[in-house]
Amino acid sequence: MSTVASGLALFAALAVATALFTRRAHLLYRIVRLGKPTDRSGDLGRRTKAEATVVLGQRKLLQRIVPGLVHAFVFWGFIVLAPTIVMALLGAVASEWTLPWLGHQGWYFLLVDLFCVLVLVGVVSAFLIRKVQRPARFEGSHLREADLILGLIALIVTTLLLWHASQIALGLNEWPAGWSPVSNALSGLFGDGDTTEALERVFVWLHVLTILGFLVYLPYSKHLHIATAGINVWFGRTRARGRLEPLDFEVEDEAALRLGSGSLVDMTWKQMLDTVSCTECGRCQDVCPAWATGKDLSPKLLIMGLRDRLFEEGPAVLGGGEATALVPGAVTDEVVWDCVTCGACVHECPVSIEHVDHIVDLRRHLVMSESRFPAEAGTMLRDVGRSSNPWGKAQSERAAWADGLDVRVLEPGDPAPEILYWVGCAASFDERARATARATATLLLRAGLDVAILGPRESCTGDPARRMGDEFTFQEQARQNVGTLGDAGVTRIVTSCPHCFNTLGNEYGDFGGDYEVVHHTELLAELLADGRLEAPAGEEAITYHDSCYLARHNDVLAAPREIVSRIGRPLEMARSGKRTFCCGAGGAHMWMEERGSAINEERAREAVATGAGTLAVACPFCTMMLDDGVKQTGGELRVADVAVLLAESLERG
Repeated sequence: MSTVASGLALFAALAVATALFTRRAHLLYRIVRLGKPTDRSGDLGRRTKAEATVVLGQRKLLQRIVPGLVHAFVFWGFIVLAPTIVMALLGAVASEWTLPWLGHQGWYFLLVDLFCVLVLVGVVSAFLIRKVQRPARFEGSHLREADLILGLIALIVTTLLLWHASQIALGLNEWPAGWSPVSNALSGLFGDGDTTEALERVFVWLHVLTILGFLVYLPYSKHLHIATAGINVWFGRTRARGRLEPLDFEVEDEAALRLGSGSLVDMTWKQMLDTVSCTECGRCQDVCPAWATGKDLSPKLLIMGLRDRLFEEGPAVLGGGEATALVPGAVTDEVVWDCVTCGACVHECPVSIEHVDHIVDLRRHLVMSESRFPAEAGTMLRDVGRSSNPWGKAQSERAAWADGLDVRVLEPGDPAPEILYWVGCAASFDERARATARATATLLLRAGLDVAILGPRESCTGDPARRMGDEFTFQEQARQNVGTLGDAGVTRIVTSCPHCFNTLGNEYGDFGGDYEVVHHTELLAELLADGRLEAPAGEEAITYHDSCYLARHNDVLAAPREIVSRIGRPLEMARSGKRTFCCGAGGAHMWMEERGSAINEERAREAVATGAGTLAVACPFCTMMLDDGVKQTGGELRVADVAVLLAESLERG
């Protein structure tokens, strides 16, 4: 084939591939643009860092070293091999054409050979993992499409190696053949005659057409993440992970009022981008406590269901059609209510999908638009709105836990304390959790801090209502509390509840509340380090349970461990730190009946397996849930808050 004919053929192939790709890509872009607005601008430094570490560095994938390396080999390989696509396009027109400079560099072709081999190793390993090992996380994934993608990748790098080998055999290589050990070795399979000349043309054209076919197939497949993952990571959350986006109930145009996600057109554009970025890797499913205990929720299948609805209804909606209900059309009610909002899925996801935001928005629509939620949770919502706490107790009982302690109750007009102790509803009203409040207050007073509580003026932060989907009740509570704290002149808050810690520190800022919020373990660790509290060393074996809203959502990992290591001999559970396993109370599940196996029992068994005598916690909900879990599983393990253990240690000293 002449150079002109080859050029025309290549032009035609490029034109067809580009047209098919662009047509589909533009349709998907228009569908995503249907999404409601959400601000993901700014924070260029953090976004650039995320691209460098999560995308280029494959940080999240490498948390699991073997499958992580498998993917990294393929991903890094395509980055290194990208210039060879241009070389192949040029070489398809004329055998002697290549890129200036780079096409002559031996070191680059050494990298090409190396990464071709690594990509093939990655592809073979991926096949073995899927077909031989068969991990449960792939349950429900589109494995046939994944196999096709892997096959195309293998064909791309194989034809590249064979093309280079045939070039070396014919003396067409513009780089020193010795720099290409694999291609040079393969060149021995070929002679230097007409057959090899024909094969050289076959290899380069097969390589080019496979790449173009791959390009066309992507936007029509379930594996769009190859094109969208980097974009989704760029627009990922840069503010606190535990923060939920507030709804605006004061919009002037009622048509613009958004009450969560009822149908496709209610989703934000970022949520739509999430769905088409899913890799179906199942890492989220693998760490989900709901899935692990036999419930219907799989974060992966949730996103896949929403993506299927986007593909099915998106084109019709663009044409003026009506979008149908997401629940139960794309996602069942059980899936929506199974979530404990622990964030394990978000932490594991390699492409920055925000599963918790999807679930909370689905709940918001069900609760606020349809009044549809588990019956037992309705009592909690009514009590928060009526009694300012989910226990339905009288506000006059809020400070009863402090009877006999010299704790100042802040009255209107009193001077602001050095630090306000935000007790929270659990430690105010539950007998087991009250021990944490008493121990914390005792320790702070012993250290000589000027500390006070609000007593009856403290109201539920609204966290359980918000995670339940009742955003309106949450915002009422938030504004009331922000007003109370503002009137009291409070600037620094300590709390022993990670849920209050997250809400006060990360979410009240959206309503005018700007405070320095510390968790009680952080303050107690600081007081120990400063010598204002002194605890004798102990030898008791203690295993510490990381609260999801403390460790994963807010990065508080070191402080509680510093305390445990001062008063005992720490033993880590298999799942700890940011990869902790939920106690089962989050997402308002403290007030919902649980289906399937109990999450708290699963965690209790893991704690018992460490051989420790004490299970230390740093959350009142964890105290209650894990204490129940230990009792229900027949374990011989004491469950106590870190503050309680520290106070006991000081008393012994």
